Amino acid sequence: MNVSTPPDSPLHVGIDVAKDKLDVARSDATEVTTWPNDPAGIARLVKELAKAKPDMVVIEATGGYERQALAALLEAGLPTALANPRHVRNLARGLGLNAKTDAIDARVLVAYAGLAKPRLAEKQSQNAVELQALVTCRRQLTQTRTEQKNRRDTTASLAAAKAIDAVLEIIKTQIADLDGKIKTLIESDDDMSPKDQIIQSVPGFGPVLSATILADLRQIGSMDRRQAAALIGVAPYNRDSGRFKGQRAIRGGRTAVRNVLYMATLVAIRHNPLIKAFADRLKGAGKKNKVVIVAAMRKLAAILNAIIRENITWTQLKLTTNS
Repeated sequence: MNVSTPPDSPLHVGIDVAKDKLDVARSDATEVTTWPNDPAGIARLVKELAKAKPDMVVIEATGGYERQALAALLEAGLPTALANPRHVRNLARGLGLNAKTDAIDARVLVAYAGLAKPRLAEKQSQNAVELQALVTCRRQLTQTRTEQKNRRDTTASLAAAKAIDAVLEIIKTQIADLDGKIKTLIESDDDMSPKDQIIQSVPGFGPVLSATILADLRQIGSMDRRQAAALIGVAPYNRDSGRFKGQRAIRGGRTAVRNVLYMATLVAIRHNPLIKAFADRLKGAGKKNKVVIVAAMRKLAAILNAIIRENITWTQLKLTTNS
């Protein structure tokens, strides 16, 4: 990849993350440097970048291995964006880079900074970091529980079934323990606690959805409804090209948030009068069931974004609307 840039061009830095190392590329240099992905190595790298004063640092999300470096970059006040690996890989293919190495990936991240201009990450409080870890762990345990239940339903061995039952009992205990820790953490945080009360004021929205939003959609309330829909992954995108006119489809977004919002929306369509009436109108207009559900998800996302922004509960929203 050609890295020659005019002297007055913005300085972009790309950091490809592995478990043990960080590969760093810069728009003003041809070589890719490697740093240990440990506290000492990260500290030296941050000190080096602070001297360079980059316009943007892009670091790729790599299953959690990037968190320590990201936190250090943000703590140092460096403008840093966290990149979705799929988006970066798609850019690499578009640039004709079919080979994949750590050095190439770091170079692609530099290009991504200039072309995509990703949203800068925000420094998180210790409570926010802890909540994200707890919610992620709970989600993983829930997935494991589902897998084990499916195995339990199909096993013909009594010994295997007994072992699975023991695993399920442990998982049940661990999830309950995590729920208690999550609840205590949210209630003790002056920023998250009011938002949690607002979220759970919406009929059909419970503690799992609230914790997921607080952990994985921290921007809620600070954006417009279209941005909220896009981040969750319920924004419709056109699929039109030439004479082809395709149905609009949703894609992207934050899967964990979308999954819990989907389940909450199914409840809301049945029991939340406002959402039920909205869904019934769409059904009466001949819309397919899946289209109705996604539209209801998008409406709930917009309402949730609005009430958090205005710092009002669902009941206060209804009173405001009716007055």
